[in-house]
Amino acid sequence: MNFTYFRQKPMDFLVIIIFLESMIYLTVFVDVPIARQVLGFVYFTFLPGFIILKLLKLDEIDRVETFLFSVGLSVAFLMLAGLLINESSVLLDISRPLSLLPLMIILNAFILVGGILACLRSDSGKLWEAKTLGLHPSTLVLTGLPILSIVGAMWVNAFANNIILLFMLPAISALFVITVVSKKLISPKLYPLVLLIIAISLLYHSSLISDYIVPFGSDVPVEYFVFKTTQNNAYWSSTNPYFGDLGLGRIHSMLSVTILPTIYSSLLNIDSTWVFKIVSLLIFSFVPLGLYQVWTGYVGKKHAFISAFLFMADGTFYNEMLGLNRQMIAELFFVLLLLVVLNKKMRQPSKMACFIIFSFGLVTSHYGVSEVFLFFISLIFVSLVLVKRPSRNITASMVVFFFVTMFAWYIYTSGSAAFNSLLGFGDYVYSQLGEFFNPATRGQTVLRGLGLESPPTIWNAISRAFAYATEFLIVIGFFGLVTKRVKSRLDNEYFAFSCVAMAFLAALILVPGLANTMNMSRFYHVLLFFLAPLCIIGAEFIVELVFKREKEVAVSVLLVIVLVPYFLFQTGFMYEVTGSDSWSIPLSGYRMNALRLYGQYGFTDSYSVYGARWLSNNVDVENSVLYADERTCINVLTIYGVIYSDYVNKLSNATTVAHNGVVYLGTLNVVEGAIPFGRLSWNSSELSSVFGDLDVVYANGGSEIYKQSP
Repeated sequence: MNFTYFRQKPMDFLVIIIFLESMIYLTVFVDVPIARQVLGFVYFTFLPGFIILKLLKLDEIDRVETFLFSVGLSVAFLMLAGLLINESSVLLDISRPLSLLPLMIILNAFILVGGILACLRSDSGKLWEAKTLGLHPSTLVLTGLPILSIVGAMWVNAFANNIILLFMLPAISALFVITVVSKKLISPKLYPLVLLIIAISLLYHSSLISDYIVPFGSDVPVEYFVFKTTQNNAYWSSTNPYFGDLGLGRIHSMLSVTILPTIYSSLLNIDSTWVFKIVSLLIFSFVPLGLYQVWTGYVGKKHAFISAFLFMADGTFYNEMLGLNRQMIAELFFVLLLLVVLNKKMRQPSKMACFIIFSFGLVTSHYGVSEVFLFFISLIFVSLVLVKRPSRNITASMVVFFFVTMFAWYIYTSGSAAFNSLLGFGDYVYSQLGEFFNPATRGQTVLRGLGLESPPTIWNAISRAFAYATEFLIVIGFFGLVTKRVKSRLDNEYFAFSCVAMAFLAALILVPGLANTMNMSRFYHVLLFFLAPLCIIGAEFIVELVFKREKEVAVSVLLVIVLVPYFLFQTGFMYEVTGSDSWSIPLSGYRMNALRLYGQYGFTDSYSVYGARWLSNNVDVENSVLYADERTCINVLTIYGVIYSDYVNKLSNATTVAHNGVVYLGTLNVVEGAIPFGRLSWNSSELSSVFGDLDVVYANGGSEIYKQSP
């Protein structure tokens, strides 16, 4: 099946923009369900960036890069335009600048003006050329995978039945195998689509298992708190709302979890929970596609596809990252910056313009990922200069601009919380240097990755064997590159990125405390941006030593043998079918220990949510003394009560309720009968003396609120 999109003249393009704007105004102000959300997301996530591309005359990039750049430039546009509207509110006399009406009028005005300028700058008389796109019949089959994922997750949510997901995950494995072994069934032209489908399927199979946010032990409660604070005020303050709280302050300074979700929620009329659970994940799903595009020029399309699958197979991608919305947005800008600096076709003015825009997006999305990027480009720039091979792609102006932008933002927003946190992390690592020979200072993940922690079951041992196999192939691939025993198309810049990534990985293992500053799993996830192709190069190196013929087939077979079991173990599929202990909430949440599910992972239900909302709406939080267990305080009260965690005292067997005290109990406490405190937990009955004499002012069967009698 083929279809053609026609070449458009500038005036035709302007007419399309005006038509789309009219449709946006209609669907927004009439509030047409579904159409407002779908059309609005496509319009605001693609069109502004596409217009910017035309203003920059970036005609030398291909279709996939055009798609990715359009998304990245659009997201950066929303963040920057939202910031300008926010900061200009005093001059414009707008009390709620991030509310619907100001955003609609000003953003659409920017888009219309940009469209007019793009038409005026079009010197060729045409904005894009006609091309015929082939729609392979297998494309329709592929679209069934995300449907399986979404329906399967909703089935788990409604009936605690994982049968659909147990079919979906092997289907992804089968799709990967078919794509690797047969170019006839899955054409290389479909690789980007296959990656996007796999990414969406994996992300939503974890996200949609609940109607509420699941933190997965990460930072999303605080991210959601600063988002709701911004949304409720329809204004973002550049100062730290809770002076002295560096953890909250540095997250509050990130536009990716304050202004950006507020804009999407206002324009699309999407509940704030679903902005995090759907919109952020959809943007994040483009990251593997961007990595594929980066790697294609170095290892070829097929091996770039396999590398991207390895990146997605790692459990951090669809578990821990779901609790890190600011890092999801930051990684999109990270991969786009790599596409910019490693692209040799882009003209220097266009390259620098894109670098500036994406740098702003990265700096205002995540401080940790920004610092990693600065470390990479600075070290690579200096190293290449020292070896007298200066890079034409990574210039001094890029390094200086990123450095100045990053530190200016982190020093002058939220009371320098991000900058002070960086200094604090440095002091922490320095204080740990005296414990160099103490393995515990590296963290549990590092010890497990090095094989220094014994596996609890035979299935865990097998899982780790496949994980170690991927690590071994990466190390072998790097060894082959350094010793030049394998042929590669890596240029000086990407080889330098790989060397720095391996050095960084070694530092995380060797330097006490360093891995704990952002969690080893998150560091490794980011380092796979550079290390994943080394796994394929390592497989090629081994095959070169063993086989004389059919080397390409042998490499594919070896990678399939390693990566398919690795994927099935990482997703928890193998643990579920064998009945072993599992960390997968989508597959094994129904049989998971309550303290792990509700406490460690932060899973919540409607009982706890309604109780938290009642507490927030009916109790003077700031003038009362609140009590709750520490996990409930960090998760459900912070997210759905929008209650600052320091306002809540932690329940323990030594708690004495004040005269104006209010005790909140959630599902973990009422239904499961557990009250966690640090590494300990009590039965709720053991603490009945703490709140037994209080009056019950709210109860819904899963949540209870007690209050001291006046």
